[in-house]
Amino acid sequence: MASGNCEKETEAAAQSLALQLQILEARSTNELTSAFSAIERARIRAIMTLPDAMFFGQREGVVELAGKSRLPAIFPEKDFVDVGGLMAYGPNVSDNFRRAAIYVDKILKGAKPAELPVEQPTKFEFIINLKVAKQIGLTIPPNVLARADKVIK
Repeated sequence: MASGNCEKETEAAAQSLALQLQILEARSTNELTSAFSAIERARIRAIMTLPDAMFFGQREGVVELAGKSRLPAIFPEKDFVDVGGLMAYGPNVSDNFRRAAIYVDKILKGAKPAELPVEQPTKFEFIINLKVAKQIGLTIPPNVLARADKVIK
């Protein structure tokens, strides 16, 4: 399920892995239910949501719909796993806030914001919820578990 500017990168990654990608957009909570209905009709076997404020705000509902559909799902933030999602991979939000505080400190000490370099996230985290995997009948391979930063048992 897509929303935002990451679609081109996601399409390129899917193509390089020889995966068939179907992009479904949901721009409101009302569209989430119809998007999941379309996913079930199309017999899609897994979903990935891209970073988006609407998805984040509705994370409990998105996770619930994925669970009801028994779909493996990967999300961009650990907060989705915290409410029962299967997996998350994305920037470590706490680290980003710490790095932002350094910028605030520099600005308060007189630095001009326009002269500060733009930074990209440098610390990422991969979290797997094995309880959810068991509920949807999914076995996570040991080599994938070994790559996880955190595994919820």
